Amino acid sequence: MIIKDFSNSNSLLNKFLSELRDVNIQNDTLKFRNNVVRIGHILAYELSKDLDYSSRHLVTPNSDTEMQIHDDEIVLGTILRAGLPLHQGFLDFFDNAENAFVSAFRKYIDNEHEEFIVHTEYLACPSVDGKTLILTDVMLATGSSMVMAYESILKNGTPKKVHLVSIIASRQSVDYLKDYFKNKNVDVTLWAGVVDPILDKHYYIVPGLGDAGDLCYGEKI
Repeated sequence: MIIKDFSNSNSLLNKFLSELRDVNIQNDTLKFRNNVVRIGHILAYELSKDLDYSSRHLVTPNSDTEMQIHDDEIVLGTILRAGLPLHQGFLDFFDNAENAFVSAFRKYIDNEHEEFIVHTEYLACPSVDGKTLILTDVMLATGSSMVMAYESILKNGTPKKVHLVSIIASRQSVDYLKDYFKNKNVDVTLWAGVVDPILDKHYYIVPGLGDAGDLCYGEKI
């Protein structure tokens, strides 16, 4: 698995990410969602450089010309609900992509919220057979939700390439995904805005930013 950690270089992504983390800005839910979309734009542009391209003949009002256009049939997948603004950022750029949606969430099995299983209830997905799958989620804490979503999507075929995208990943999730894909014959790349070092006892990323779904759409019961 190839890992692309954007915290290793400086870019405009850092500004939007810093605003996502800032408790003095987080109470503006519209700004929070918009910043997630903006980061989606940046990551979509960077990811586009890794697609397969071929020359296409075009006719302009003044002359004929050739341009390099990507050949990938793209399926954009996301994990409900926090992943929706990030998904929209990618869809703004890959506007002809097909779309997949998976519900995958933590179901705590103890009162202290220190043990959980990942539960899935819903999948809406086209065929991914031979296509390029881009699977997005704002936060990768343990990586188990991403794997569960990926395995659910595999019911609809085998993608040619897989791109996993997250704004904030933990070091533990990166290691978990590397181990999961180690012996699988899959061309997979992980794109992360930043990799944070710690998971606390409740499996929240530290420093992280809190609950991305609640910050986007309000608290849930």
